[in-house]
Amino acid sequence: MSTPLTLTVNGKSVTREVPPETSLVEFIREHLRLTGTHVGCDTAQCGACTVHIDGRAAKSCNVLAHQVAGASITTIEGLESADGTLHPMQAAFKTCHGLQCGYCTPGMVMSAVDLATHHGCHNEAQVREALEGNICRCTGYHNIVKAVIKGAADMKATA
Repeated sequence: MSTPLTLTVNGKSVTREVPPETSLVEFIREHLRLTGTHVGCDTAQCGACTVHIDGRAAKSCNVLAHQVAGASITTIEGLESADGTLHPMQAAFKTCHGLQCGYCTPGMVMSAVDLATHHGCHNEAQVREALEGNICRCTGYHNIVKAVIKGAADMKATA
């Protein structure tokens, strides 16, 4: 049995009829067709599904969509400007080659934005510790860390 769910996703109010067992990642991908948020492990271990819920990073695979009714959700698609300009963190990942296959990148970027916004990015050790819940199977994390530090500095400079 489906019930109505209303959320704000990337600045737009959306309402859909969804079953109560629908995860937030499933709602985002299947009901809204926003496929930048990836499903990696389905157990909140890898971070590929990270989105912002009311401005804070959260792994959307272990949150039921109805649990966040009325909340404001930002996905990777919601970071760039209306004119297509990349968010400073997205641009830093591109500039610093902080991605390879790209599967983990949306979740990594969303976690990095949260880190920069709420905690600052003071040094490599802090960034590595903060991102330990995001798994990348392709890189050695070196360029990801560089990207996060650069992205945080660029966010601060444009604030």
